[in-house]
Amino acid sequence: MKKSIPVDQAVGMVLPHDITEIRKDQFKGRAFRKGHIVRSEDIDHLRRLGKEHIYVLELSEEEIHENEAARMMARALAGDGIAFDGEVVEGKIALKAACDGLLKVDRERLLEFNMLGEVICSTLHDNTPVKRGEQVAATRLIPLIGERQLIDRAVTAVGGGEPVVRVLPLKKVRAGLVITGSEVFYGRIDYKFEQVLRKKMTALGSEVITVRFSPDDAGKIAQEIQSCLDDGADLIVTSGGMSVDPDDVTRQGIRDAGAEDMVYGSPVLPGAMFLVARIGDVPVLGLPACGMFHNITVFDLVLPRILTGEHIGRRELAAMGHGGLCRNCKRCQYPVCNFGK
Repeated sequence: MKKSIPVDQAVGMVLPHDITEIRKDQFKGRAFRKGHIVRSEDIDHLRRLGKEHIYVLELSEEEIHENEAARMMARALAGDGIAFDGEVVEGKIALKAACDGLLKVDRERLLEFNMLGEVICSTLHDNTPVKRGEQVAATRLIPLIGERQLIDRAVTAVGGGEPVVRVLPLKKVRAGLVITGSEVFYGRIDYKFEQVLRKKMTALGSEVITVRFSPDDAGKIAQEIQSCLDDGADLIVTSGGMSVDPDDVTRQGIRDAGAEDMVYGSPVLPGAMFLVARIGDVPVLGLPACGMFHNITVFDLVLPRILTGEHIGRRELAAMGHGGLCRNCKRCQYPVCNFGK
């Protein structure tokens, strides 16, 4: 039950909720915190915020305050790799990444939760790379006071199974690179794909343990892949030879090395001629030449998912068509953009 009293009669009253202040281009945040005891010098400030009356709360057993509701929902939504301290700010609790990794969101159950009305959870996009301490989601009850029964339904809707919001850590792998192409093998061009791939692997906490070069010969490509495996590589990345020219035989070399579950082609630009496969338990990623010229490609979308242990097949690649068109911005800000989302 909510009662209101004139603000000039509120001195000594304990505020039952945060009061927000917004000053255009300057500030948005809490002007007064829940639990603040109103002083006479606060009255003019409250009026500038449009507060002519202040609520007094008397809750029944069937009602719940926004702060308690937010804590209950945060606990139900959060899974592994998610941290929150329970502090409610303006009715919201922020869920943050407890480690560097890949954000996973159960979008169907998130939709079910948000369809209940008067409760919300907002998240970053599924499969977004995140850093420890980064906010990945937030939840709240929309009104100050809600029905306890509604919160119970919301908690039940996201209970059971995998939590709605998780951050999966990335495995640290030992990668073997096989750089193909007779023009590279015979030193006809200055090739910089190796340093590009090393930089990408290092940024994700993994390392390149061996680099092999092969001309456009399927048998030799297969031999170099096997050499990487013999050196202890638990991820194989090939570059080049993925197009349609007669000399582009990298796919055949990967197949000859014993690859299974091979999927060639992705609805992502740049990266249409991308390949995924596996040799035993070792993932194999085939990169087309676009990876040398574009800062971000399908490789950057798939690699973190591979490093969480996820299997990427035809269906997973096909689903990446929605959001799979890079805008090729002059100043790349990935992952703070729509690519791959």
